[in-house]
Amino acid sequence: MAPRVALELSGVERHYSQGEQALSILKGADFRLLGGQTVALVAPSGTGKSTLLHLAGLLERPDAGEVSINGRACGSLSDPERTAIRRNEIGFVYQFHHLLPEFTAVENIMMPQLIAGLSKKEARERASALLDYMRIGHRAEHRPSELSGGEQQRVAIARAVANAPFVLLADEPTGNLDPETAGYVFEALKALVKQSGLAAMIATHNYDLASKMDRRITLQDGKVVELA
Repeated sequence: MAPRVALELSGVERHYSQGEQALSILKGADFRLLGGQTVALVAPSGTGKSTLLHLAGLLERPDAGEVSINGRACGSLSDPERTAIRRNEIGFVYQFHHLLPEFTAVENIMMPQLIAGLSKKEARERASALLDYMRIGHRAEHRPSELSGGEQQRVAIARAVANAPFVLLADEPTGNLDPETAGYVFEALKALVKQSGLAAMIATHNYDLASKMDRRITLQDGKVVELA
């Protein structure tokens, strides 16, 4: 059976106004991301990486074209419907972990599950399993301030996938880590993608990590271009 198309951009355009000047960031961008794939988004600053991630994550609406998540066109959906898709079908990981400092690692991962309606028991069991998978189960009851940078980012990844999303969008998830820790966090993320069938698009300036992903893309003149 062919892999499902988890994320698709069709003819997507995004324009901004800067004073009296119009800036065209995306100009008919097309892109498909399949389940179980890791795709590196490698592009210089100012070319539209953040815009592409925001559109893919339904944080912005395109000026033209369509963004589809798991085969569902999202352009005409209401804001509450888009919010529900972001909550249940898309996971986000940022350069800074954004963990809630007053909660433990396991509680941080439980939070999105409780919001989605899972029982406390189910949420804790899944959170504990994810921490074990990321090899930090022994740190479950530690607060973020008691964790290393690599441990904090692994908790952030586990939190992002806690509700079993179809798509994971990551913006420089290893940017604040030393090379050895970055490599370890990336390998854990890649294994999670393969094991779960998740589709991941990861913006990175780390060409070594990009070379280990299934595909590499960049942005040229407002379009998504595949790299060798």
